[in-house]
Amino acid sequence: MERDHGPPAEGAASFHTTRWTIVMNAAQSQAPGGEFALGQLCRTYWYPLYMFARRRGHTPDDAQDLTQSFFLHLLEHRALAAVDRLKGKFRSFLLASFQNHLSDQVDRARRIKRGGGKEFLERDAEEAEERYRLEPVECLTAEKLFDARWAMTLLAVALKRLGQEYANEGKTSTFEALKAFLDPVNSGAPPSYEEVANRLQVSTGAVKTLIHRLRKRYTALLREEVGRTVSEPAEIDEEIHALCEALITSEGRLGP
Repeated sequence: MERDHGPPAEGAASFHTTRWTIVMNAAQSQAPGGEFALGQLCRTYWYPLYMFARRRGHTPDDAQDLTQSFFLHLLEHRALAAVDRLKGKFRSFLLASFQNHLSDQVDRARRIKRGGGKEFLERDAEEAEERYRLEPVECLTAEKLFDARWAMTLLAVALKRLGQEYANEGKTSTFEALKAFLDPVNSGAPPSYEEVANRLQVSTGAVKTLIHRLRKRYTALLREEVGRTVSEPAEIDEEIHALCEALITSEGRLGP
């Protein structure tokens, strides 16, 4: 029988070790660790900003340059030092800062060469542009597209973490059989309980239990990921609601 993945505690003590809080504290106190934490967040969420720049009419090359130079600005100029940690949602902060950066840098974008020769984001430009071509750019504003893609990124990160947990326990086959019941980018209907039961050689009742545990752990991991991008535990539910609204607005038109 599968071991239940108990969700981690979400109390204030554990919350204050999240990456967004570490980043803000480090930026304001000049303590070490902030740049590394911010770098992790940026590597995870770079694509929504690239897509935003493209939706605003920038060429693929300029969008790459602008996204690259923006992250370098955050890291090298400690731009987070002025952030009010009591009002900090990473999604809102990042988009507002990037919009300001676009305004400031648009005249210089063609002269920026991936951050003056320093590669911060090792990304395949062709891959990024291929993803952008699949976005519903004709249906959504740049802001709504950003929010929807941000939500999809969080879902994908939580799903990846969940898959790794199952792999660490030697249960990759179980995860692969069940993930269609919660995969946010799965376009088809999930298999029947009977199909999964035959695949895993268990009863349909056991399949239902496994799916329940999978969804429970996935929800806990998603809350963790959202918690890393807000400054207070009380903001998690509000942010999840906002991201759900963004996905509803996109009506499932996002690419993979």
